[in-house]
Amino acid sequence: MALQMQIIPVTPFQQNAALLWDDVNKDAVLTDVGGEADRLLGAVAKHQLKLQAIWLTHGHLDHVSGVADLIARQAVPVLGPNQADDYWLQALPEVTANYGFPVCQALTPTRWLQDGDELTVGEHTFIVYHVPGHTPGHVVFYSQANSLLIAGDVLFRESIGRTDFPGGNHHDLIQGIQSKLFTLPDDTRVLSGHGFMTTIGHEKAHNPFLR
Repeated sequence: MALQMQIIPVTPFQQNAALLWDDVNKDAVLTDVGGEADRLLGAVAKHQLKLQAIWLTHGHLDHVSGVADLIARQAVPVLGPNQADDYWLQALPEVTANYGFPVCQALTPTRWLQDGDELTVGEHTFIVYHVPGHTPGHVVFYSQANSLLIAGDVLFRESIGRTDFPGGNHHDLIQGIQSKLFTLPDDTRVLSGHGFMTTIGHEKAHNPFLR
């Protein structure tokens, strides 16, 4: 009974959307649906999966601006981020226009997520950690059994999320990484919002922002 994952970079920012599924019962979720809803739904169909939900790490346009388009085609609940990112989701029409993205309507998720919440994909459980700093409402998703962290824009391979956007806080970001993420096992695989995968152990040893 394995958890499967396909990484699908979307938008001009090459944001790592992920398709996660239980290979026994074929339940699936999509994380950080930033755009290209047709391509994401195509991947769901190709693997003959049953899409159960969309999970969002935070409210930036490259992670959420494809949600409205997708749920118009397939009505599934939208879970996350934390409510502290509501202002980003309400600003989507303005922000998408400013960045030259297809203008996206404001978004309110089905459910806001809190630190310690549990989410499931089939038989696989993920714990939600609230890790503010890149945005105030940023959350990450951790599956201990699968040694997998969906990190959004908190932690990258040898880098960290930007904190110069409205609501960003460098101190909070560093503290959250050290107190919540660096306590995870070193072999935990980290899917960041952009770029290559890494591990917690690699970042402890090599991330210049966290030494």
